[in-house]
Amino acid sequence: MRQSALVDTDNGERILIDCGPDFYQQMLQVDYRRIDGVLITHEHYDHTGGIDDLRPFCRFGDVDIWLDAYTADHLRQRLPYFFREKLYPGVARLHLHETEPGAMFRVGQTPVLPLRVMHGALPILGYRIGALGYITDMSSCPDETVATLRGETPMTRGWGIVDTLVVNALRFEPHAAHQNVEEAIQFAQQIGARQTRFVHFSHGIGLHDETNAKLPGGIRLAYDGEELEIED
Repeated sequence: MRQSALVDTDNGERILIDCGPDFYQQMLQVDYRRIDGVLITHEHYDHTGGIDDLRPFCRFGDVDIWLDAYTADHLRQRLPYFFREKLYPGVARLHLHETEPGAMFRVGQTPVLPLRVMHGALPILGYRIGALGYITDMSSCPDETVATLRGETPMTRGWGIVDTLVVNALRFEPHAAHQNVEEAIQFAQQIGARQTRFVHFSHGIGLHDETNAKLPGGIRLAYDGEELEIED
């Protein structure tokens, strides 16, 4: 299914990262309760196509979505019925909070730090949530993002290196807008997380077990429904 993640924090918050067209089916596999915040990486349909299906979760209260200004503009154009002054009865109540790299915010008690990464020529967001680093659709990133994931910036110096890194690895061949496997391995080793999961890969990645056998220790392909424990 399309790339997404659900983060359950020690503080009891539930944070969704991206809301693609498979969101409805993915959420049938977990318990039905409040989503405290949604983090959007960029506006492409495979990361935003399920936003309409947030509607049932408004039973627990309005849904807050963090994203950059470019993505917010696209969502207002694509889903205008959520953002009119007069909403029809039953429409999901979504609140867009525009953010930018380095501008820390909180979902409940949990700090979230947006990161700058490049998706080809398109600037998009990754996120650091405590000891979790989450990046998708990246082709490259500035040194500041690497330093943030390694806990080497003034804001993150007390956090240390992320324990868990989630990052994209599209295929073995080069691609203009995504990392290939070799580039993803180099990036993962540069960060040095205890565990790394590759995501957002295509059929060109090969068979799961065969490709895992080729990856260095601590680096594995993720799979639908995988659960990871993140150590602080």
